[in-house]
Amino acid sequence: MGDKPLRWEAVLLVLCAAVFVAGAATTPGFTDADNIGFLLLDHTAVALLALALLPVVLVGEIDLSVASTLGLCSALTGVLWDAGVPFETIGPVVLLAGALLGAVNAVLVVGLGLPSLAVTIGTLGLYRGLAYVVLGDGAVTGFPENYRPIATDAVPGTFLPFSALLVLVVGAAIAVVVHATPVGRALYAIGLGEQAARFSGIRVRRIKFALFVASGLLCAVASLVYTLRYNTARADNASGLELVAVTAVLLGGVSIFGGRGTVLGVAGALLLTAGLRNVLLLNDVTNEVQNVVNGLLLIVSVLVPVAAGALRARRRTAPAAVPAPVPEEARR
Repeated sequence: MGDKPLRWEAVLLVLCAAVFVAGAATTPGFTDADNIGFLLLDHTAVALLALALLPVVLVGEIDLSVASTLGLCSALTGVLWDAGVPFETIGPVVLLAGALLGAVNAVLVVGLGLPSLAVTIGTLGLYRGLAYVVLGDGAVTGFPENYRPIATDAVPGTFLPFSALLVLVVGAAIAVVVHATPVGRALYAIGLGEQAARFSGIRVRRIKFALFVASGLLCAVASLVYTLRYNTARADNASGLELVAVTAVLLGGVSIFGGRGTVLGVAGALLLTAGLRNVLLLNDVTNEVQNVVNGLLLIVSVLVPVAAGALRARRRTAPAAVPAPVPEEARR
């Protein structure tokens, strides 16, 4: 690579390899096929939320309500199932609800021009509160057995869960859109400079609106997977997962200011965080310690790009070396 800086995706690959090698060496059962399948299954919801966040962050916005959207959609699933509505009807209704919740964020951020950080912190609490209003403190269980394998079982003959396959399909689709279409180029342009993108003819408001709606829709998909996997609909489902998803996105190299990042980087970060979580679980580390680790990763994911940018800027602005004056004796 010469003098080129090492790409962050390559760094993540090395870190993933280190985690998996350390896990195999220190944790019995870590490399078993069943455990690798569980590792992927355990991170499915986080992966879907991170993929929902990725395009939003690329344009310089944020959606902190993703986990609360999942929780409210899960609560809606439980209420409808408890009322005797067929699951074939519940699925489309929940997907529509997720899109509408994303549209609420879009109206507030794009339509009214409010900052997405403040708006989605507000809807984070609002949607979680509405989940309790809809379902209360109880839980609904007993979802149809013919649908549960989609969220719990592996593809026959492999250790790859069906839900992980769903993540791969969604991730591949987003990768194509982001990295191989004019829409993807528009996302980067908006993130690098919204005003310049608007002057270039990019429909900034329309694209941002669509991204928030798509984020809500993907959160609804995650809610169906989450609810079926645990066979329970609760108002507190996925509580706190928004920070894990944000960590994966930022650790994957997506700039919090927009305009930079790749789907491959986020995939590497998801694999890294999944491996770390699994090692900690197998070693009976408490949730409190896991939260500490996740918080540290979030800080590192923000600090490293800022420090790297400051270092590059310092190198660019460093004054050229001034030649030392020639002594008078040497000029004679």
